[in-house]
Amino acid sequence: MSRNSAPRSVWRNPIHFLAFGFGSGAMPYAPGTFGTLAALPVYLLMQPLSLWAYLFVVAVMTSVGVWLCHVTSRDLGVHDHAGIVWDEIVGYLITMIAAPPGWQWIIAGFVLFRFFDIIKPWPISWVDRRVHGGLGIMLDDVLAAIFALAVLQGAAFTLSGT
Repeated sequence: MSRNSAPRSVWRNPIHFLAFGFGSGAMPYAPGTFGTLAALPVYLLMQPLSLWAYLFVVAVMTSVGVWLCHVTSRDLGVHDHAGIVWDEIVGYLITMIAAPPGWQWIIAGFVLFRFFDIIKPWPISWVDRRVHGGLGIMLDDVLAAIFALAVLQGAAFTLSGT
C-alpha cells in the first residue's frame, strides 16, 4: 500500500478541501476509507430528509462533484489523486438511499460500498480505466454505490420477510 501525499493546497483552497472530503482524503493511508467515514456525519444529517429531498441533495452533490474533482485533478496534475474522496462521500450517500434505519444498516452500507469500490467488478473497472476527468473520477464510485445499494436493499427486503 502506497502512502498518500496530500498537497498543501488542500488546506488553502476551498475546492481542494471539498474534493479531499473536508480534509479526510489527506490521511496518509486508506484515504478512500477515511473519505467514506467522512460521509457518515453527512448521511446522519441527511437521514431525516424526505426521499425526494435526499435524492435532490445527492444529485446536486454528484453534479458539483464532477466539477470539484475535475478542477482539483487538473490543478494537481494527477488524474484521480488518491486523496480526492468527494466521490466516496457521494458514493456512500447513494448506497444509503432509502436504507432502513439503524446502525447495522449504516455499517453494512459502509462495508458494501468500500467492497465494490475497492474490488471494482465489471463495468466499474472498465469505467475506471476508460472514463477520465471529473466524470471518470465520480462515475466509478457512482457505479460501485449502485451495486452496494442493490445488495443493501436486497438484504433489507429479505430480512423484512415481505
